[in-house]
Amino acid sequence: MTTVSDRAAHRGEIEDVLNAYAHAYDDRDAAAVGEAFAVDGTMSFRIADGDLIGPFEGREAIVAMMAATLGGQTDQRRHLASTFTLDHVDGETARARSYLTLAAVADGKLEVLTTGRYLDELVRVDGAWLLSSRHLALDLPF
Repeated sequence: MTTVSDRAAHRGEIEDVLNAYAHAYDDRDAAAVGEAFAVDGTMSFRIADGDLIGPFEGREAIVAMMAATLGGQTDQRRHLASTFTLDHVDGETARARSYLTLAAVADGKLEVLTTGRYLDELVRVDGAWLLSSRHLALDLPF
């Protein structure tokens, strides 16, 4: 059973890796996005209750998918994660969830593109928390 002290002991480190992912994406740095994942990590998506996209298996596959996605974007994205909840944590694994509000600026205009929910599993590798699995369920296509 995860205790309040277990969550408090690891919350900051876990939030840091999730925030590093968001900053790397917004900076269009696919390689840095990949650094948030374990080497054998996975990522999947579902858009507006549509078909499952992925999973993309392994850091290299995630970086390739991100590079292709980022290459087609002309706006400035901002991934705003909120309502972070750490559901489980022990010495080696963790499970977290949070909401996403995805905003973009283009041609001097701000637009909220979509909202969604991240479901994350993390693992400690050489003392650092990394994503072992990330699923993003978006509420709307964009």
